Amino acid sequence: MMSEHLDTSLPLEYQSEQSRLNIFGFWIFLGAEIALFATLFATYFVLSGSTAGGPDQLELFKIKDVMTETILLLVSSFTCGLAIFSMRNNNKKGLLLWFIITLLLGAGFIYFELHEFVDYVHDGATLQTSGFLSGFFVLLGTHGLHVSMGILWGILLIIQLVKRGLTPVTSRKFFIISLYWHFLDVVWIFIFTFVYLGGLIQ
Repeated sequence: MMSEHLDTSLPLEYQSEQSRLNIFGFWIFLGAEIALFATLFATYFVLSGSTAGGPDQLELFKIKDVMTETILLLVSSFTCGLAIFSMRNNNKKGLLLWFIITLLLGAGFIYFELHEFVDYVHDGATLQTSGFLSGFFVLLGTHGLHVSMGILWGILLIIQLVKRGLTPVTSRKFFIISLYWHFLDVVWIFIFTFVYLGGLIQ
């Protein structure tokens, strides 16, 4: 069986036809993810005024805690970019270092988000309290679940990189997960801007 032709004039992750097709397919997948989150945002905004006597945004949101989550996730997007930069310079150690830091920042984000949710529940704000809180928890919970899945996915890729080295296949997988990670950061920017800040200035 003949090996697949590699176009070495392209970045490592684009050198094989299979890799180019996989990356294109992942862009299509992200299109479906955009539709999912657009639906969740729309649902939240429809329900955001339905507090049913429970706490509203002004009573609930603590901007200091949310800023911590935001900084962690935005910095993780930067370190993810450094990981891909290292990969394109054939720097396996740099890729590993920056990607591990990315996942640790993502784990920190999840920790603070769970802490935020626990505080809300202690304040009597649960999924069943009101339409506003149902929309809020489903939107943020879906995003948090995606970040958690990204962390697990990233751990598996690190194991592959250690075992197989930096190849067109492993580089393609890291590039794809970087697209996923940046997408989640963009979603969070919308959450921070329109859900948190929008809720505090309404």
